[in-house]
Amino acid sequence: MAKLIINGGNKLEGEVRLAGNKNSVLKLLPATLLADSPSTITNVPNIRDVDVMLMIMEKLGAKVTRNIDTVTIDPTSLSSYEIDAELSAKIRASVVLAPALLAKFGKAIITPPGGDQIGERLLDTHFNMMRDFGVEIERKDGRFFLDWKEKKTPNIFLEEVSVTATEMGIMMAAASQGEVIIEDAACEPHVRDLSNFVAKMGADFQGMGSNTLRITGKKNLNGAEQRVMADYIEGGTFAIASAITGGKVKIMDFEPENYKMILEYLGAMGVKHEAKNDELIILPSNLRASRRKFQTRPWPGFPTDLMSPFIVLATQTEGTVLCHDWMYEWRMFFVDDLISMGANIFIADPHRVIINGKTKLMADILFSKDLRAGISLILAALVAEGKSVVENIEMVERGYQNIDSRLTSLGADVTRVDD
Repeated sequence: MAKLIINGGNKLEGEVRLAGNKNSVLKLLPATLLADSPSTITNVPNIRDVDVMLMIMEKLGAKVTRNIDTVTIDPTSLSSYEIDAELSAKIRASVVLAPALLAKFGKAIITPPGGDQIGERLLDTHFNMMRDFGVEIERKDGRFFLDWKEKKTPNIFLEEVSVTATEMGIMMAAASQGEVIIEDAACEPHVRDLSNFVAKMGADFQGMGSNTLRITGKKNLNGAEQRVMADYIEGGTFAIASAITGGKVKIMDFEPENYKMILEYLGAMGVKHEAKNDELIILPSNLRASRRKFQTRPWPGFPTDLMSPFIVLATQTEGTVLCHDWMYEWRMFFVDDLISMGANIFIADPHRVIINGKTKLMADILFSKDLRAGISLILAALVAEGKSVVENIEMVERGYQNIDSRLTSLGADVTRVDD
């Protein structure tokens, strides 16, 4: 287990280039298995979740060639439809392999996926969507046995705006013959990234980026090339890191259309910025809240993956604010660590916390419980007085590429130690 030793108090200054989007790449890689020829994915982030996904795909028989940030997948050697249970337990996105396996073999065997423990993330919506396509699902011996004997081209209305269910529906539609309609679809940027990719592979796509998708698939899809979009969650994280340390950081690979609500919320906390072309510059700011309630909601609302870092921002901002994340009932529990560091936070219920700022944070020994909580504890340590230790840093490295060296390049006093 590795840890970061962080001496707080340094202003972050300089330039950082964003890595490829974690939520995008973990869907693009499985989608390559739909094709009958190799595909190449570029701007692939060097993160642990990608490592696990590629290991799973290799165990399924795919040929994987990786060169720095470029991955080529040849699916023609696929030989298994059973996802490795041990590897599946390490990553939530393992379930996204099911559509491609069903398309190739008519069968798939999956185990309940792992990943962050931030609340119940049931597969009901995903399985109901798959049943609409004609998939039969049986659970026994702790595994799900999927069988796609009768292929249907349904009109689907998702019971919740699930990103993963939407992405799996897109993959299944791309492999079907006939028009599939998906209503109440999620329209996050990484869903559009996947939509663009399957369109390149040969599926006819209408309504891209909207809540109603019309997809006409093909029996034989071609391999294609796709560049993973920049990670706007990482962009928001570095913006918050700059703001709370009083620094000035230029964020490269900035895509303005993905930051509208993020910058709206940061602006309401007093964060000043300049945006031009593909650059976002966070300026030294007088942090003061001009509104009282901040909440997550489906795109284009404020993303749930940024709520934990946003809470750290609230501890360093003058004013009292309520932060509400309706999606995950354990997302907020990491604030116990912030309270132990001196933050003035009241836990109203599993989904809501009230933060009174600005408070001085003191160094502490901290443990990364999940990906977003872990990066938030690192942010808190950057502004805390004294030397903090953030343990189980592997959890953060699931989604943030080389986080220690990138923070160090901006002037933070961060040392990674392997136990």
